[in-house]
Amino acid sequence: MGYGSRREAQALIRAGRVTLDGAVIRDSGAETEGRQAAVDGKPVSLPGHTCIMLHKPAGLLTAARDREAPTVMDLLPPLCVKNGCMPVGRLDKDTTGLLLLTDDGVLGHRLISPKRHVDKVYRAELDTPLPPDAADRFREGIRLKDFTALPAELEVLSPGEARVTVWEGKYHQVKRMFAALGCRVVRLHRESFGPLRLDPHLAEGEYRTLTEEEIRLIRQAAGMEDKL
Repeated sequence: MGYGSRREAQALIRAGRVTLDGAVIRDSGAETEGRQAAVDGKPVSLPGHTCIMLHKPAGLLTAARDREAPTVMDLLPPLCVKNGCMPVGRLDKDTTGLLLLTDDGVLGHRLISPKRHVDKVYRAELDTPLPPDAADRFREGIRLKDFTALPAELEVLSPGEARVTVWEGKYHQVKRMFAALGCRVVRLHRESFGPLRLDPHLAEGEYRTLTEEEIRLIRQAAGMEDKL
């Protein structure tokens, strides 16, 4: 808001120059939503949180930064990065599709929390046909080397293509689940995340902010509808 860097803003707070609803605050992590902030008695109009839908292309890491490889953050305007917009969960480097980014840390944490069971839908192309019992095995929960995946829904679209809905997001999970059935994923694309579906008008690498209705729905999925 023009008052300096994050570190300089924290210094203002420690110096007692910032108030919320007229009361001096000393905690830089204080909740500001719905409250009036002021610096040295001058009211500050705080911006709302930013929520972005990105059509992630293959070849980019889902990370804030990397010394050797490009990341999804390279696609965003500098102001979004400066304000702390971060990916919600991860997509593998070669996975495409819907990636949500936000500077609302509470929302992001809730959406990826196993307790919330927010579903993710992927479309997978495979190198070999699926076995006849694939849907049943996904529904039962597939045992992997280090854990047993939660039950998932599998819709066979063709012998070598399927749509899978999962409620957790462990490392390479979808690929490993198919591998346990003897199928290698050659292309993986996320179609939706909770109530959000990838905007068909977004080309790979393009993004847009969420609509008010989409924000309402995603907050509802995160159990934050009481804070609207």
